Amino acid sequence: MTTAAPPSTREVYRDLMAELLPRDPRLVCLDTDTGLFNGVDFGAGADRYLNLGIAEATLMSAAASLAKAGRVPVVNTMAAFAAARALESVKIDIALGNLPVRIAATHSGVSAGHLGPTHHALEDLAVMRTLPNMTVVVPGDAATTADLFRQSLDLPGPVYLRLGRNSVPDLPEGPPVLLGRAQWLRRGTDIALAACGPHPVQAAVAAAEQLAEEGISASVLHVHTVKPLDVAALMEAAGDSRTVVTVEEHWRTAGFGAAVAEALSELAPARVMRVAMPDAFVPVAGGQEYLLARGGVTAGAVAARARTALGRRRRDAR
Repeated sequence: MTTAAPPSTREVYRDLMAELLPRDPRLVCLDTDTGLFNGVDFGAGADRYLNLGIAEATLMSAAASLAKAGRVPVVNTMAAFAAARALESVKIDIALGNLPVRIAATHSGVSAGHLGPTHHALEDLAVMRTLPNMTVVVPGDAATTADLFRQSLDLPGPVYLRLGRNSVPDLPEGPPVLLGRAQWLRRGTDIALAACGPHPVQAAVAAAEQLAEEGISASVLHVHTVKPLDVAALMEAAGDSRTVVTVEEHWRTAGFGAAVAEALSELAPARVMRVAMPDAFVPVAGGQEYLLARGGVTAGAVAARARTALGRRRRDAR
């Protein structure tokens, strides 16, 4: 008997929209011919689903107008287009006015790896976290996607919800997921592993298990909210070792790891070592796991970075 694969974060979001749109008259779902909602029955909310076609800048401007009229628009497009093609409209029409638009950005990272670098989104966290008023959310699995999306609906300003294309495994059980608070998946004493996104969090969990076999105790933080960043949890996780290894499906430049380094350098000087995609376009097409492994975003790389950090600190202490 085969077990069904767990859903992708975008599929969870789709099903939740189908549930919420008929019940919440504030919501308007705006699409860009993504095909995500093909065959979905919105029931009483059907007149609040609008497909604007492949027009991402228009999508953002229309959503801003609806938000000004008291609605809570949820827009759907690929992450590569939300963070690049439509950026001016996101900045000027949405973020500047602090409007309650939810940007559901699918195919993030290299989850659309088969389509090549034009459809990779390895810059979007850097772009979106620099915009004033923007909340940036990167759920780690299906359950956290549903919880965080529901929690985001009552926020007063814009939200960038980073979603993937492919099936993702469930995360280990942890405390309830709260928007703006990192989720502790494991508590350790030697080093902190902080990750955002499904595959990076899975890599951090697997790395912590590898390190435990070697007598190294690692904390694992699922940092699903990149902005605002839970700096208090990061400081606590860094602990006596004052070392954090970050893991992300993003270019190394200006992403999640950079946000952690910025925060800790000001408030709690600590060593931050980043595991991320190299500063280069991915020149090949391929599956998500293959491209992440090719870029060095793996459990083995996380464990190796942790060993290096701890080894160097021990030599420095002599």
